[in-house]
Amino acid sequence: MTLIHTPVPPFGRTLCAMVTPFTASGALDLDGAQVLAARLVAEGCDGLVLNGTTGESPTTTDAEKADLVRAVRQAVGARTPLVTGTGTFDTRHTVELTRAAEKAGADGVLMVTPYYSRPPQDAVEAHFREVADASALPVMLYDIPGRTGTRIAPETMIRLAGHPRIVAVKDCSYDFLGTQKVLSRTELAYYAGCDEHILALYAVGAAGCVSTVANVVPRQVAAVLDAFEAGDTGRAAVLQQRITPFVEAVMDGGLPGAVTTKALLAGLGLPAGPVRAPLRPAGREAVAGLRAAHDALVTA
Repeated sequence: MTLIHTPVPPFGRTLCAMVTPFTASGALDLDGAQVLAARLVAEGCDGLVLNGTTGESPTTTDAEKADLVRAVRQAVGARTPLVTGTGTFDTRHTVELTRAAEKAGADGVLMVTPYYSRPPQDAVEAHFREVADASALPVMLYDIPGRTGTRIAPETMIRLAGHPRIVAVKDCSYDFLGTQKVLSRTELAYYAGCDEHILALYAVGAAGCVSTVANVVPRQVAAVLDAFEAGDTGRAAVLQQRITPFVEAVMDGGLPGAVTTKALLAGLGLPAGPVRAPLRPAGREAVAGLRAAHDALVTA
């Protein structure tokens, strides 16, 4: 029996948090970004998230962010939703980036909680509302308190759900009860932002995922959601368990996902290039472990 999954995914279902390829000298590699984006779409991603955490957004300029959106749009066409990160710790700057994203051709923006200054919840809410009012683009809120120092409290999220352009959440809160509270009380489309939560969150009503490991294994990530959507929950669980050692290697080995993902892509001959400082490339031992985890997954 086929299960009917109720959330309407506004930006697709299997989204990849795409790395930002650089040349060997550290410049933005737009040709490489186009090659990588086209591969991701061909291999099962029906949406892409650019200029996020994995995209090294803290170290790319405003102009580079817009150029990346335009280049990827050219590569994947109009049918693939493109969401681009515009969130900063400065409301005015976030407004500027959001308007620039709209001009560049993005379909939506990913807006992280203001970081470092740790604003209280009323200020967090005001920030998101002001930026959402600044353009016609739909907004995906990005709740990742482990990086920002401030979470979007479930009560704040419930209030923000009333804004007509705040439509989705990338959830890295590690608060499963809080997430279910918002899911049960709003129409927000939740996306698992942590690869270990893809199936668990989808099973309780999420719209999909924004995956880091999909940069390398897009088909395997999409297959988890395909199986659940088809009603084969047992197979979905097996597939989620199958990718777990790889998720652990990429995301829980002491290195940021941008570092580990770029190391894997480079080893596979795909566009990636170096990371930008202050990040540093993965060492030889780490790369060997990543390749072993990758090879075990793709040959399983």
